[in-house]
Amino acid sequence: MSRKNKRQLFERVPVIDTGAKGKVIAKTEDGKVLLLNNAVPGDIVDVQTFKKRKNYFEGTAVHFHEYSKHRVEPVCKHFGTCGGCKWQHMDYESQLTFKQKEVENALVRIGRLSIPTVRPILGCDEPYYYRNKMEFSFSSNRWLSREEIDSDNTDLDRNALGFHVPGMWDKIIDIKECHLQAEPSNSIRLGIKKFAVDNDLSFYNPRNQSGLLRTLMIRTSSTGEVMVLLQFFYNDFEKRTLLLNFIKKEFPSVSSLLYVINPKGNDTFYDLEVHCFSGKEYIEETMEDLTFKINAKSFYQTNSNQAYVLYKVVREFADLQGDELVYDLYTGLGTIAHFVAKKTSKIVGIESIPEAIEAATKHAKKNKITNAQFEVGDMKKVFNTDFINRHGVPDLVITDPPRDGMHKDVVEQLLQLAPERIVYVSCNPATQARDLALMDTVYKIEKVQPVDMFPHTHHVENVVLLKKRTNL
Repeated sequence: MSRKNKRQLFERVPVIDTGAKGKVIAKTEDGKVLLLNNAVPGDIVDVQTFKKRKNYFEGTAVHFHEYSKHRVEPVCKHFGTCGGCKWQHMDYESQLTFKQKEVENALVRIGRLSIPTVRPILGCDEPYYYRNKMEFSFSSNRWLSREEIDSDNTDLDRNALGFHVPGMWDKIIDIKECHLQAEPSNSIRLGIKKFAVDNDLSFYNPRNQSGLLRTLMIRTSSTGEVMVLLQFFYNDFEKRTLLLNFIKKEFPSVSSLLYVINPKGNDTFYDLEVHCFSGKEYIEETMEDLTFKINAKSFYQTNSNQAYVLYKVVREFADLQGDELVYDLYTGLGTIAHFVAKKTSKIVGIESIPEAIEAATKHAKKNKITNAQFEVGDMKKVFNTDFINRHGVPDLVITDPPRDGMHKDVVEQLLQLAPERIVYVSCNPATQARDLALMDTVYKIEKVQPVDMFPHTHHVENVVLLKKRTNL
């Protein structure tokens, strides 16, 4: 082991497990823990560290002595630079195994919970081209590879349309092909970039706050509809119309062509007006006999096929008989509420975003659901005694919070309410485990079902059924 500027080299270290945020864990013979960003469990590697933490090192594998049996050749030419699919060099069955293990470890080690046998994780039938929404950024300051930097070529195209380099807010990788969203996504992105370059449309520079073209969002649906939304930094009618007319003519499958003028310092457009250039302001998504209108600002599960798998698990765990009152916390567009409504006497959804509640109410009318009601407000403030007095004590609560989990006041209110059953849907097993630990004295975990929504990433969804303990 050598030292240079506090960097250390560890030789022939086995990689033993996956860790947080898509990293993997290696461990030396004398017990030092190393977190790596470019290896697979089963590899034996030399590690160059670049940061020392209190209980571990962060580093990079700089030489591979043995390759893991879990390793495969990534299909994407951008793998290793783009941070979107960190596990693409691991075979899919192994990805599922490690995600299952993550769920179990979170519940047992973080939550210190007693759990039943966790059901086998439900993987994707198609682990590529599964996303229905992608967002790309324009940049006049393209990320350059080391080969490009070292070359003598002074005539490099510096424009890019793609993804941010991990950890670099102002550098964009120019994506040639992405394996996350099916056609016509790649064709639309490549066509827009070529047309913009050919017609001298300026690309955005976040450091200088300059350039016309800012972001591109493409949404697709299982019904075959396509939405394209472009963000422009300023209002240039002639150039904006030129580009939008090109998209309209070149890609007739685009049924919703939208744009936003965004002069702000960030790319969020939820507080800005969305303009419809041609077609509809929305695309439609279907699930069984339900139809949902998805507009530019809508939240909808980005893996449509696995969303259906997930919701079927929720419906199974709910085990509704038709006479129950159900609360759906963090309801969003009300998709879960609509999906189980026919099996309930009444379902009440709560969500903090007014536009989502408005959409949920409209969807209920469109889907001829008469027993669903939706309220808007901050969960920790709205979900209170007055709310329960208005709607009644539920037999079942479904909760699907954001990654941070439920606010402690919401957990406390659930414990006071004490419905017979709770179905907890989570995109973050760690915060789910934390919340379940707070409810452990009142509720017993009956069932656990992981669902893989995002192949080639470390993310995993998990559904837990809780039943009130009988000895209270």
